[in-house]
Amino acid sequence: MTTQSHDLGYRALFAHPEMVRELITGFTPFKLLDGVALSAFKRINTDYVSERPSARQGDLVWRVQLGDEFLYVYILLECQSGVDRWMALRMQTYVGLLCQDLVKRHELSPGLRLPPLLPLVLYNGGPRWNASIDLAELLMEAPAGLAALQPSQRYVLIDQQRLDPAALEANDDLLALLFRIELSHIPDVLHTHLRALLAWFRDTPQTSLRTSVWAWWKTLAARRNDNQALFDIASLEDADMDATMINWAEELREIGRQEGLALAGISKEEMRAEGRAEGRAQGRAQGRAEGRAQGRAEGQVMALRATLEKVLRIRFGAVAEQAVQRLGRATQEELETWIERSVTAPSLAGLFGDDARLT
Repeated sequence: MTTQSHDLGYRALFAHPEMVRELITGFTPFKLLDGVALSAFKRINTDYVSERPSARQGDLVWRVQLGDEFLYVYILLECQSGVDRWMALRMQTYVGLLCQDLVKRHELSPGLRLPPLLPLVLYNGGPRWNASIDLAELLMEAPAGLAALQPSQRYVLIDQQRLDPAALEANDDLLALLFRIELSHIPDVLHTHLRALLAWFRDTPQTSLRTSVWAWWKTLAARRNDNQALFDIASLEDADMDATMINWAEELREIGRQEGLALAGISKEEMRAEGRAEGRAQGRAQGRAEGRAQGRAEGQVMALRATLEKVLRIRFGAVAEQAVQRLGRATQEELETWIERSVTAPSLAGLFGDDARLT
């Protein structure tokens, strides 16, 4: 899944005024849009920002009318998944082009003044954002007397990966739920957030926003799993929601297990090869079709057990003998569950859940 595809999911969301309003009211310190009607929002064509219109057609700009004064706020939204040292300079360019376009189109206030702007950067990358949010910090120190003549531009950064978890959990907006889904490990998505998202789909009529949320979900599912066709929210009916939850639960558990394997540095191909090798060896010893099937199953269990032991050593260091014995008695289902938990478990006690003595 490319960065461009990821950004397309969010651009589809922020093509809707309610999502833009939730982004500003819920994730910036500015409350000027609290209670503003959606009818006050108008999306602006961004072809003006380049001589090649197709180059930046994904950018999002909104105009919002505030009160009776016909005050407009232009919001520049950048979906960014990599740290860009020159983002403040880019923003200055976008703001300048926007203002030039307003002058050319005669869309200024009666006093021929430019409107206020709110430049936003929504960052969803892994590395911490370390680029300056102020253009002044990118400039050399000016000689005496020239400081007041230097360009100035700032922007607001929304760092998705580092949002306050408590504040995010307390936010009931749809956008906050989608952020929680993206930032959560598989068990939390499965047991909590997914049901909330399905409830939203059940209670929301067929609108373009539903389609956009579905598109966002598909891009997220595609990044976590190849079988994105499985996670088809848009086609759900109330009658099959429970059955769909069961199917998704099984698929999400498999994704969680693969995350555990990745943590241990074991590829899916290595896992399958180890299970097949163990199964073939045991099957030959049995000499019967039933024996081969049983051998493959036992080989899979042995491979899972070896994988989990490796993950636990990486996460927690030396594994207690009691824990090793517990692994030796475990079923395949138990081992798969523990591999899934090993991604987020704070301790061995948290991993096994029911026996704190294993630590």
